Amino acid sequence: MKLKKFQAATMPEVMKKVRTELGPDAVILNSKVIKTGGFMGMFKKNQTEVIAAIDPSAAAKRQERPREAPIPPAPPKREESQNKSYVESEVIMKELKQLKAMLKKEEVQTMPPVLSATYQHLIDQELEPATAEKLIKNIQDKYVDSAYPIRLEEVKRWVTHELYEQMEPLEFGHKKFQKPFIHLVGPTGVGKTTTVAKIAADAVLNHHLRVGLITTDTFRIAAIEQLKTYAKILGIPVEVAYNLEDYAAAREKFAGYDLVLVDTAGRNFRDPKYVNELKKVVNFNKFTDTYLVLSLTSKYKDMDEIFDQFESIPIHQLIFTKADETPRLGSAITMSIEKKVGIAFMTNGQNVPDDIFEASALNLSRNLMEGFTHADERSS
Repeated sequence: MKLKKFQAATMPEVMKKVRTELGPDAVILNSKVIKTGGFMGMFKKNQTEVIAAIDPSAAAKRQERPREAPIPPAPPKREESQNKSYVESEVIMKELKQLKAMLKKEEVQTMPPVLSATYQHLIDQELEPATAEKLIKNIQDKYVDSAYPIRLEEVKRWVTHELYEQMEPLEFGHKKFQKPFIHLVGPTGVGKTTTVAKIAADAVLNHHLRVGLITTDTFRIAAIEQLKTYAKILGIPVEVAYNLEDYAAAREKFAGYDLVLVDTAGRNFRDPKYVNELKKVVNFNKFTDTYLVLSLTSKYKDMDEIFDQFESIPIHQLIFTKADETPRLGSAITMSIEKKVGIAFMTNGQNVPDDIFEASALNLSRNLMEGFTHADERSS
C-alpha cells in the first residue's frame, strides 16, 4: 500500500495532483484545511491537505487487463461465494485498520515534538486515545502559534487547564451527605465493604452523625462478618437483607438515622440480569444516592461496560479504589469526562478510616502530568 500526502490551495488542485501521481485508482483517506506560511504568526494562508493511498498491485492488474474480456467462469456455488466475500471483507477491514494506524502515527509525528511526547505521556497514563487526541487538538487550536517555541511547562499547564475545564462542572468530592441512604454498587473485589466502613467512620467520627449499615452481600459470609466487625468498632448497628422485604424492614428500622450506608453484593455486572437481581433486593428511589465503586487497576473498557449496565440505576458519583496500587489515573479521568459524572472519593489502602480522601478535579488534572519530562524543552 503506497501512502502519500498532497497540498494545494483548493481541493480541485489537490485532486489533480493525486490523479497525476497516483492515477485513477487512488483512494482519499483523509482531508483537512491547514494554515501555512505567514510572517510572525500573521498572514497565514489556507491550504487543503489530502492523504491518498493506492495499492500498486491493484493498479498493475488494471493496466494488464486485456481489451477483450475473457469468457467468464462458471459462477461459484453460493456457499463458496459467501466464504470468499467474507474473506475479502476481512482483508479489507485489516488493511483499513493498518491505514488508520499509519495515519494516526503520522499525525502524532507531525506534531511539535513536545506535543507528540505529551500525547504519548497521556496514553501511558491510560487516558483513552480518543480523549487524548481531542485534548491535544484543543491545545493546538487554542494555544499553539508556529511563530513561537513551545515550552514544556506551558504544555503541562495547558493540559491541566483543559482537563480541569472538562471536569470542573461535574460534582467532585463529598461536601455533605445530601440523602439519608447511600448505596455502593460495583463488581467483585473492588473493595466496597472496606469503603463502606471508611465512609461510615468519617460520618461518625468527623460529622457526628447517627449511622446505620445494611448489607445485601449475602453471597459471601466473610463480607457480612467483616462489616459486623467494623460496625462493632464504631458502635453502630448493621442489618442483613436477603431480599426486598428484609431491605424494606431494615430501612424502616433506620428511619430516624442521619445516614444509612448499603453494601451490595459484587457480581458480574457485565451481565444485565445481575443488575435486575440487584433491583429486586434494593429499592433505588429519590431518597437514595448510588455510588459506583471501581478499581483504578481495571481496564477502561471493563469500567465502561460495567457503567453502561447501570443505565436503569442512576449513578450519582464514582468512587475509585486501589490508588496505592497504580500511579495511572487516565482511566478514572476518562470515565468522568466521557460519562459526565464526578468522583466522590479515592481510596489508597486498607486502613479504616485513614486510607480515603475526597477527589478533586484540579488535583487529578495536576497529578496526571506529574513526572512528565521531555528532553527537548524548547521545540517549535
